[in-house]
Amino acid sequence: MVKGRVKNAISEDDIEQTLVQRLQQVYGIDSLNCFTAKPDDLNDGSGRTDKRDVIFADRLREACFAINPDIPEKVIDEQVIDKIADRRAAMNPIAANRELDKFIRDGVPVEFDDVNGRKQKETVKLIDFNHPSPQDGPNKYLAVTQLWIKSSVQAPKAGYRRPDVILYINGLPLVFIELKNSNVKLRSAYEDNLKNYKHDIPQLFHCNAFCVLSNAIESKIGSFTAGWEHFFSWLRVDNEKEKINRQQIKEEGISVERVINGLLAPEKLLDYIENFVLFHKETNKIIAQNHQFMGVNQAYSRFLRREELDGKLGIFWHTQGSGKSFSMVFYVRKIFRKVTGNFSFVVVTDRTDLDDQIYRNFLHSEVIKKKDAAQPADSSELRDYLGKNKKVVFTLIQKFRYDKGKQYPQLFDPKKEKREVIVIVDEAHRTQYKSLAENMREGLKGAHFLAFSGTPLLGKKYKDRSVIGKTEEWFGDYVSEYTFQDAADDGATVPLYYEKRVPEMLIQNDDLSDEFYELLEDENLDEAQQQKLEKKFSKEMQVVVRDDRLETLAKDIVYHFPRRGYLGKGMVVALDKFTAVKMYDKVQHHWKEEIKRLRGLIKKSTSDIEKARFKKIVDYMRSVEMAVVISDPKADQEKFEKAGLDIKPHITRLEQLDKHGHDVEYNFKDPEHPLQIVFVCAMWLTGFDAPTVSTLYLDKPMKGHTLMQTIARANRVASHKIKGYSGKFIEKKNGEIVDYYNVFRNMKEALKDYGQGEVDGDGDGEKEGETPSVQEKTELFRLLDDAITQADNWCKERNINLKSIADSEHVFQNIELFEEFADTLLSKDEWRKNFYVYDNTVSSLYEACKPEVLKQARRPLIAVIQYLRGVVDAHIDQIDVDDLTQKISDLLDESVVVDNAEKFAAIEHKANYQIIQKGKTWDLSKINFEKLKEDFKEAKYKNVEIAELKAFIEDKLRKMMEQNHTRTDFAEKLQQIVEQYNAGGSSTENYFDDLMKFTESMKEEDERHMREGLTEDELELFDLLKKDKITKAEEQKVKLAAKHLILRLLDGHPKVLVQDWWKDGQTQLQVKNAIEEVLDKDLPESYGRIEFKEKCDKIYDLVVDFSANHKKWVA
Repeated sequence: MVKGRVKNAISEDDIEQTLVQRLQQVYGIDSLNCFTAKPDDLNDGSGRTDKRDVIFADRLREACFAINPDIPEKVIDEQVIDKIADRRAAMNPIAANRELDKFIRDGVPVEFDDVNGRKQKETVKLIDFNHPSPQDGPNKYLAVTQLWIKSSVQAPKAGYRRPDVILYINGLPLVFIELKNSNVKLRSAYEDNLKNYKHDIPQLFHCNAFCVLSNAIESKIGSFTAGWEHFFSWLRVDNEKEKINRQQIKEEGISVERVINGLLAPEKLLDYIENFVLFHKETNKIIAQNHQFMGVNQAYSRFLRREELDGKLGIFWHTQGSGKSFSMVFYVRKIFRKVTGNFSFVVVTDRTDLDDQIYRNFLHSEVIKKKDAAQPADSSELRDYLGKNKKVVFTLIQKFRYDKGKQYPQLFDPKKEKREVIVIVDEAHRTQYKSLAENMREGLKGAHFLAFSGTPLLGKKYKDRSVIGKTEEWFGDYVSEYTFQDAADDGATVPLYYEKRVPEMLIQNDDLSDEFYELLEDENLDEAQQQKLEKKFSKEMQVVVRDDRLETLAKDIVYHFPRRGYLGKGMVVALDKFTAVKMYDKVQHHWKEEIKRLRGLIKKSTSDIEKARFKKIVDYMRSVEMAVVISDPKADQEKFEKAGLDIKPHITRLEQLDKHGHDVEYNFKDPEHPLQIVFVCAMWLTGFDAPTVSTLYLDKPMKGHTLMQTIARANRVASHKIKGYSGKFIEKKNGEIVDYYNVFRNMKEALKDYGQGEVDGDGDGEKEGETPSVQEKTELFRLLDDAITQADNWCKERNINLKSIADSEHVFQNIELFEEFADTLLSKDEWRKNFYVYDNTVSSLYEACKPEVLKQARRPLIAVIQYLRGVVDAHIDQIDVDDLTQKISDLLDESVVVDNAEKFAAIEHKANYQIIQKGKTWDLSKINFEKLKEDFKEAKYKNVEIAELKAFIEDKLRKMMEQNHTRTDFAEKLQQIVEQYNAGGSSTENYFDDLMKFTESMKEEDERHMREGLTEDELELFDLLKKDKITKAEEQKVKLAAKHLILRLLDGHPKVLVQDWWKDGQTQLQVKNAIEEVLDKDLPESYGRIEFKEKCDKIYDLVVDFSANHKKWVA
């Protein structure tokens, strides 16, 4: 690739050339450069007749003929090519993608009469998945660069878009690749390119399997439907245990090489497209990550050798939060698709919620149909289903109960029955060591067994292969490993930060026995166990549950929880059921007291900003709901009463459904629901997935895999952003573990034993290039300071001296300096976007450091960076300036306001937090162009003037194109002007002149409908119907046609625009006929047959778009 050049920056062109060359030279994939100087030039080598098209129909046709030689070519032309190439204007992109994904994977059903006149039903394959080789197989691969694609939407941001590379198979654009210079943050490829392409050319993503974003030093893969947080790296090529040195990959700029070899190689690519893309609940697209692809394929390869393995398919250990349940789905689907045989799968769990979750995942991804799945209600029904040859049976291990002393009956006979049973046991470490598992193995003798687990099953024994536990005896050895550390390094989970709060309350007993931990793991102790716990460990218990200690912790939770940055959900983990209820009562009490205290501060305060700040905290605290979640509280009702604890409201809460029919678990998993804090002791600590949980308060002795599973509750990636007190939406960047018990020593031990997989030597220390998967929160403060330094240095290189502002007495009254710096940032689009990245990094780290950062020494540059961002936004965004001013003052205020009124930094509030907007109030119809030009000559900050004008143009043009989609040539012209300036092809003065001329032409266009004597809606139809050479008389006829079309479609009889008409062939035909009748009557005779048909089609497509999206006069 382009090794060793990162220090000098690797250009987009370098990455593109080396990528295409590698695909050609190593994998035999052809390339096609489709660049044309003019975007609308059809002579680009693609064979298209319309630049809106993205499918190369000629190549698709040729491939279909080769793959399906027994299907008549006419049938392929009429029933396949048109169906695949259809633009699907009435479908949203995800629905179109789902429909085409099915055709790509399974083929297109066709019907025809054979030579003997008999009706034949066949399937036309679009891709031959069994022969992936470009040289020997019928599939044709093509890496297409610089392909201009015309926008197909009503109001595009640009008329044409030109992706860097699109990987085609048989004329279908399956992989989108966007590249950036190595000195540009990769996220800009997502924010500035992918998002815009999805908006302007959604048709490109109808066939898309996945997207690749790369700047050489970093590469990410994701579905086109995914948020940035769900894009993932792809670093391992053939061996999941390969040691990855991430630092070296960055320094050498070779991340894209790993994507090519690990995913884009033809054999892997076809395997991925066929077996590792899912649609969940029809609207959620899920694609396999690197570890899932490798792990499932390793398990699949082992399955193919099952005859020699004596039923032991292995142990599939992928850590919590890494998509284990979907790996099961990928595994089962691949076996059903690729292996000949009669298979039944039995998926075994030990908890109802897990059983339901996995069952739903299989059904909602349509890997199996409901009739082929079964969820038995009890043991006898389980035995019945297993005897009925169901494809997948989902069951709890508890349903293998049988009368004591009796031998469990055999559920199938592998010798007599022509089928194989594959048993998948989830979280096998919890379910495999009791008599129920013995019954399962007895009843399913002759089956193949595969264990799935989120924690390693052997713990410390893992390092000593001579010690083989029962799990290995039953399942064999590990077939795939993806550790806690691997997931953290890959970004499959968010990093966890650990903090010992209230150190004087920490328990320091390091000598607790294993028995103590084991007893505490089970919250439903029998009488004897409870007595043993209270008697043998009375000293430890008394220290933990001492009332004054719990009071202190409750006060700390009340301070900490509402002052975090990302206001995600929280879990308080208590010693036992009784302590969980006690902590709930204490937190509730202090929560109310804190609200009272803050209201008092609001009354006393003389600062509006301080009042607003405290009011936001009060509003948030008032919205928060809490719950105790423990198992079977009714059984211990008497004990709770003796302890003076009221358990009744908690019983009611756990048993009742809310008005929407949802239970406590559903509400806690719902990111929008006000249930924000739960108090637990053992429930929901394993196998429970609520992505917006971001904070754990641990006050319970824990170690080993129980501790690992518990902390993993906070490491899920969450797409849900939460509005912070500043008004900004904040992403979940990390999870936080607040430790009140001092489990840190045990955590380090657990991470070593359970988090790193197979290790060399004594296993101490981190692997090369790795960051520890759990770090102390002080590391976040270091990262924040580092981000501030990087932002400051970047600004200095552009003569923006942030410290000169920070060091002045009246920081935010120095408007002149902020204006000067804003002008510098606005001189280049790339500078402005890069500054935004630095600001976002600093701001997100600042949020993550709360609340502790508020009590630390101030970091004045944070406020300066955020304020400068606000000044720039005020110039380029069409936003309410008063609103923005309030947001900025909130941001600044957070770094100076503390909750102790005496410490309140009142002097800061003498500063004027006012952003002065020097921009104009724009009205296109009243613009005095000559005065604007004169003003520009005198303007001190010319880049600011240009940015404001450009922002106005873009906003006005968007509205104009929404009104009339034929105005895309304006978007193209603006794009050319901006690109010419960004490339250094025009001076600042010429750029302003070009924008002024463009604005004048916009004004003429905005008023054209009045000159033509038409409404805006009629003008759009007129523009679609008009042809180049036309007489004045003919023009009048076309205008009449535009008017009559709207009248006929809206008010004519019979009514044709009925509800959902575009979804039915019969009603579609009625609309087409109505359009043709009007145009046949009104259009001039000079319109030939082909031209007439083309105009009818254009009007029909527009009406479909309006109807399907409830737009304009059709809505």
